Amino acid sequence: MALTPVEIRHIQLKRGLFGYRKASVHRMMDDIADSFETVWRERSQLVERVEELETEVARHVELEGLLRSTLVSAERASQDLKEAARREADVIVTEANAEARKVMRDVIGEKEALMGDVRRVQALLRSALSVVDEVPAEFSETPEGSAAPTTDQHPGWTVETRDSESAPVMMPPPAAGDESEDIRKLAG
Repeated sequence: MALTPVEIRHIQLKRGLFGYRKASVHRMMDDIADSFETVWRERSQLVERVEELETEVARHVELEGLLRSTLVSAERASQDLKEAARREADVIVTEANAEARKVMRDVIGEKEALMGDVRRVQALLRSALSVVDEVPAEFSETPEGSAAPTTDQHPGWTVETRDSESAPVMMPPPAAGDESEDIRKLAG
């Protein structure tokens, strides 16, 4: 039976002829010793438990410090990666824009070259058409004294002469449609 300090202070020992009765004093001393021993044992266990908990708390504090430093370094690494990715993206976009401008310049140059070729072809076609349209009337008929080729042997062919001194030339019939009309369309 564990005694509290208040109970110990209020214990009333029985008195005998020459003072307190020995048996009740010895019994009380044994009860107090047992109670003190129990308290001392509990205190010792609690001290051990406190030491264990303090060790565990210290370990947790150290782990918390490691976790904080790891979190801070992870945040820094994340920021560094984001910044590096942003810089790389900027470089890629800049290179892509430069390549797009180069391709655009090349395409514009090719377009201008093709347009120049088209204008040259159109000019050639116009000059050829003007040459064809300007055939003098004297070349369109055969001279009276010359022997003109006959178209009897080649039905559909026409007779044309280049100048008054040369012999007339047999020309095949135009293919489907009028060639000069096709040339005019191409010349624009």
